[in-house]
Order: sequence, then C-alpha cells, then structure tokens
Amino acid sequence: MKKILKMGSAFIGIIVGAGFASGNEIMTYFTSFGYLGMIGAVICTALFAYLGMTLTRLGSRMRTPSHKDVIYKISGRYLGVIVDGIIIFTLFGVGVVMLAGAGANLHQQFGLPTFVGSLLMMILVFLTILLNVDKVVAVIGSITPFLIITVVVVSVYSIVTMDTTFAVLDPVAQALPTTLPNWFISAINYVSFNIAVGASMAIVMGGAERDEKIAARGGFVGGLGLGILILLSHLAIFSQVENVAGADLPMLAIINNISPIFAIFMAVILYGMIFNTAVSMFYAFGARFIQSGTMKFKLFIAFSLVIGYALSFFGFTKLVNTLYPVVGYLGLFLVAALIMSSIRMPNKV
Repeated sequence: MKKILKMGSAFIGIIVGAGFASGNEIMTYFTSFGYLGMIGAVICTALFAYLGMTLTRLGSRMRTPSHKDVIYKISGRYLGVIVDGIIIFTLFGVGVVMLAGAGANLHQQFGLPTFVGSLLMMILVFLTILLNVDKVVAVIGSITPFLIITVVVVSVYSIVTMDTTFAVLDPVAQALPTTLPNWFISAINYVSFNIAVGASMAIVMGGAERDEKIAARGGFVGGLGLGILILLSHLAIFSQVENVAGADLPMLAIINNISPIFAIFMAVILYGMIFNTAVSMFYAFGARFIQSGTMKFKLFIAFSLVIGYALSFFGFTKLVNTLYPVVGYLGLFLVAALIMSSIRMPNKV
C-alpha cells in the first residue's frame, strides 16, 4: 500500500504544475463553463484513473528508462513517430510554461521580478535532475500531500463562506475567457493534454517498479486523486469567481482573501508543485535523447533549461492559453493509442 500511495502521489505531482495548482488551468477548462464544468470534472476523473493505470502498467511491463520504446510498441512504426514527436514537443513546451509560472508565482505574491522566480526554478531543476530517477520520484511525491491538504481546505472554506449561490455565479463564470468551444471538448482536451504531459515520466516511473500490479494501482490511485482535486478546485474558484476573475493565479488570490500568512505558505507549496512538473518535464525530455546520469545528459539538460528560460519571457497566462489547448488536441493520438493498447493487449504488451 505504501508503494501504491507513493506512486499515486508522484503521478499527481507530475501533472499538477503551475497551471493546475494556481487555478489558471481550472478556470480556463472548467470554471468558464459554470455548472457544466462539474460534469466535465467527473468525466476527467474516470479517464485519468483509467489512463494513469495504463501508463504505469505499460512502463512496469517494459521496464524502460524512456517513453520511446513503449510509445512505438503501442502505436506502431508510423503513428509512433507522430506520438513520439507530440510528447517531445509537450515535454519541452510545458517545461517552459513551468519556468514562466515560477516567475509569475513569486511576482504575484512577493512582488519580485518574474525573471527572478524563473531563474531560481531553472537552477533548482538542474540540481535535482543530477539525482537518479528513484530520488526524483521521491522528491516529486513528497511535496504532493501538502497541495492536496491545501486544496481540500481552501475548497471547503470557499464553499462554506460563499455569500451567494452557484445559480447567480453561473453567468459570471461563463463570461470568463476560454479558447475551448464547449464543456465536453474542454474536458477531453484537458485529459488529453495532461496525459501527453505526464505520459513520459509516468512510463519511466512505472519502469522503476518491478511489480506490475503495484505500478498499475499506483497509476489508478494517482489518476483518481487528480480528478478529485480538479473537482474541488473548480468548486473553490466557481464559488469565488466574482473575486478572482482576471487573476493569473486564482487559487492564490482566494487564499490571500482568507489569510495573507496562509497565502505565503500556499505560494511556497505552489512553487514546489511547479518545481515537480518542471523536473518531470526536463528529466523525461533529456532521457528521451540521452541516457540519464551521463555527462552528455547533464549538458543537454543545462542547454535545454537555458533555452526554456529565454522562452519563458512570453508570459505565463499567454503560454497556458495558447500552448495547452494545442497540446490537448495533439495528445488525442496518444490517448487513442493507450486505449487501443489496453483493449487489444490486456495481458501482454
């Protein structure tokens, strides 16, 4: 059970980065559709549990240090090229967004220039990636419980203290800007995007676990927990939408209204979650091309981080609203491949 919870926590930590933990993603993908966003969150919960289980099981079965072997095995020679390319693009792109989110976090809460938070994150990610994969998974999983507790507390507080009804807030929520056409496509796009984000590191993480059942259950628990966090975060932002509309980090804005001291704590936790995803993205990106732990791998990571840091100056919200939906649509290729693999080969990969 301990291994299952550890892997589940790490799976959540991989996916929950700047966009989710800050509430930016949740506002765009769910809250902007009001009541219907709740149904979307429930659909996401079921899909995340199923696909999370599939990813870690495949990783454990093949015991691979990179996503490449698994992707080509389940997608075939030609589709595999497309899916592999999508994952590579996603890993680096989301890594850039995490660096931008780190800058936005410290800027909103402490007034520091955005380049400071991004630079500090770049350094922390590089130092952490010098460790082996088991230590990276342990670091990622250790921070996640603090976020879970925080999201639950904030959600309960927001709903209990709301001074109006969801019926009144529904038109306010639906007036929020979003690049998604409707709640259903938004929910599917969100799952697809996050699976593209988490697939590589989830496969690597599953590959580090020899017991396939533990790996599969860890992925299932992680996916289920992620879905519940999505629903809770949506309810928190929905209940306070009049106060946080337009904020880059709506969850942090809610907490600031509760307690400035608590907001400082949340800013640190949020920075930690951004760190989680940034480490996962750049580690998996490097492992796709070069064997981890080698000097070439370290130099490649350093170069990638410098390029990512430069690109992060495009801005956090702009990157989330532009990049994430595109990745979500592209990620449907991977989701389809995973579902077909699970149906066709339940007992062997």
